[in-house]
Amino acid sequence: MPQPTESQIRDILRPILPDNVHLSGIIVKEAQGGAHISFALEIDPHKSVAMEPVLRTAEKAIQKMDKVLSVSGLLTAHKTTPQMQAGKHREKMVIPNVKHIVAIASGKGGVGKSTTAVNLAIALAQNGLKVGLLDADIYGPSIPRMLKLSGRPDSTDDKKMIPPEKFGIKAMSMGFLVPEETAMVWRGPMVHSAITQLFRDVRWGELDIIVVDVPPGTGDAHLTLAQQVPLSGAVIVSTPQDIALIDARKGLDMFSKVEVPVLGIIENMSYFLCPHCHERSDIFSHGGARHEAEKLGLPFLGEVPLEISIRETSDGGDPIVQSQPDSEIAKIYRAMAQTLWKALS
Repeated sequence: MPQPTESQIRDILRPILPDNVHLSGIIVKEAQGGAHISFALEIDPHKSVAMEPVLRTAEKAIQKMDKVLSVSGLLTAHKTTPQMQAGKHREKMVIPNVKHIVAIASGKGGVGKSTTAVNLAIALAQNGLKVGLLDADIYGPSIPRMLKLSGRPDSTDDKKMIPPEKFGIKAMSMGFLVPEETAMVWRGPMVHSAITQLFRDVRWGELDIIVVDVPPGTGDAHLTLAQQVPLSGAVIVSTPQDIALIDARKGLDMFSKVEVPVLGIIENMSYFLCPHCHERSDIFSHGGARHEAEKLGLPFLGEVPLEISIRETSDGGDPIVQSQPDSEIAKIYRAMAQTLWKALS
């Protein structure tokens, strides 16, 4: 029997959805033995709570179709409210029993932001804290691979997802809900809803801190975090060269505009130490992020070298802070984690 088509899914949902709910997008991702289905419903933002049962009913209806392996539905807001436009005055969601939420951000991709977020989260846990890690990089979630986690999370009776635990931290990612190779072609409202639900629909439990791996750039995801989530602050990750620092400044400026304090700057790929001759090379220059932090009066959290073991352990799902806890690199991450926690405390 063939896999379900977008047209068939629309036919299934048409009698279920109220007149004021619009089916805004469907993704059918073929896989061995069937298909993974993702969809979004556009609703009045004032009626999000009332529409939750509609979303669950739609998910159940699609799940009953032949050849459906998994279903993931999202609610999106189809119009902008005055509160959305004035983010700093918007009432933010409450994450029960979580003391701090910190965004790990960068002005551009390719600077090692996700690797930094994962190792910082594990380092915070090794320093004795209760830690959560949220992968808010909707377009390119990489946390599941870095932690070697897969599969849809278990859920409670009230439909809250239970974040899987690994290396002493609780983790949540859109990568748990859709196949790794799926391209997330989503508009702004869908990103807004996805990030909101990753916070709101997860049973985090009691935590000292949630580390949030934010997408690169300064787009919809960042605005949603600033408007909806009670961020304690942000950390900017940059490489030393001038081009990267230009983009890092954009990230700094964005957080300033939405009144989220920047807790510090990290210089990643700061220098290269040859594993054979032990000669140091400043491939991407050196010290640019430290100089930028000093110029802006911001804390400089530390510098991480360009080290092949960081890449190998991250790709292998066993980050270096966990797999090589006595290494100099792990000590650098733990020191940065300690400085970050002091800034929060």
